[in-house]
Amino acid sequence: MLLSCQKSSNGLVLTREHHTASYAIIRYNIRTYQSAGVLAVVRGKYIAESEMRKLQDSQDSSDRHEGWRYFIEKSNLKAGTDPAEATQRRQAELDGRESKALRAAKTPNVLPSDPKR
Repeated sequence: MLLSCQKSSNGLVLTREHHTASYAIIRYNIRTYQSAGVLAVVRGKYIAESEMRKLQDSQDSSDRHEGWRYFIEKSNLKAGTDPAEATQRRQAELDGRESKALRAAKTPNVLPSDPKR
């Protein structure tokens, strides 16, 4: 449901959800696929992108060369959640989704044959 929209500085339309939703800023390694966890949970997509850019701008070149990057992800966590707690809760959610996907993959997708044929 689109409640309101506003044009952002980059020309994209932002909904109220973009302003009020929580976003996690996550650090990960593109070479090893290792996650360093959630660094912060903030309110609003614009703030999350701004904070991520600050992290990228202050990142040491050797750190970046080793493969460390940042991304934002919409989250159901409350803005200001402790990063360690946010990391733990995010990992539990990811593990749950993976388990569900594995169970679904083991379930046969084939319908029983029609005995009338």
